Amino acid sequence: MTQDDHDFEAPILEVEKQLEELAGFGGAASEREIARLQTHLDHVRREVYGRLTPWQKVLVARHPNRPYTLDFIRLLCSDFVEMHGDRGFADDPAIVAGFAVFHDRPVAIIGHQKGRDTKEKILRNFGMPRPEGYRKALRVMQLAERFGRPILTFIDTPGAYPGIGAEERGQAEAIARNLQEMARLRVPVICTVTGEGGSGGALALGVGDRVNMLEHAVYSVISPEGCAAILWKDDSRKREAAEHLRMTASDLRALAIVDEVIPEPPGGAHANPGETARLLDETLQRQLDGLERLPADSRLEARHLKFRRMGQFEERPA
Repeated sequence: MTQDDHDFEAPILEVEKQLEELAGFGGAASEREIARLQTHLDHVRREVYGRLTPWQKVLVARHPNRPYTLDFIRLLCSDFVEMHGDRGFADDPAIVAGFAVFHDRPVAIIGHQKGRDTKEKILRNFGMPRPEGYRKALRVMQLAERFGRPILTFIDTPGAYPGIGAEERGQAEAIARNLQEMARLRVPVICTVTGEGGSGGALALGVGDRVNMLEHAVYSVISPEGCAAILWKDDSRKREAAEHLRMTASDLRALAIVDEVIPEPPGGAHANPGETARLLDETLQRQLDGLERLPADSRLEARHLKFRRMGQFEERPA
């Protein structure tokens, strides 16, 4: 990532710097100036984040301070009990899975976890799951099915880990099995892309009755860098690739790939995780209430039709 990549945030950083410099001063005049700058900061954030390019949205989706699955669990739920291991090979910290209480409703929660500092990023493999991570996720889904608990998934990964060991242990099969089994689950399933939805590694947690995206999240078959390297053998064309991939929330909503786009606070989810969680909370509650009123057979039929309709297109004469 070059120094110029985040230049679009320069006006925001300038106002934040001024606020930091005033923080140590007291007095009524200083307080008035801080209030004025805070109002100005909100305005600048709205202006900057209201005109992001697709590539800039990729950078926002990857922001190191963006809330991850464990942050959303803390902000949305209580009594979280994490499950570990796939009962076949090992535990994979790149996927967090377990059971919690969401507004007095017991639910299963599964999501990618990237890590904050260097040590945790290495532990969680930068949010890139291995086969045992997907098999752990499936184990928790099957438990949720057995006990009649709705499933909430949070998607934020560059993609499934492409290492030799992961391939030897059946990475593709593990992802395919999750797609198959998620299509059959009789409990309500709500999937939310919270950051970076990368390829099959994201889709393995993405088959549900409702698929949401946060406003500045992205979701695509390949990263812009990977697309540029394959198509043009030129990584510098990643911005162009981001445009063509149609990977932003607004693009995917228009294509009926996602059901709902959840707005983010001014400055993105990382600027105010609490407000982001509140907006997500409202959507999840409303969707769960609606889904739980439907018979299981009706939910399954609607889920199947939803995914079968994807990719339809019309051919027109030139």
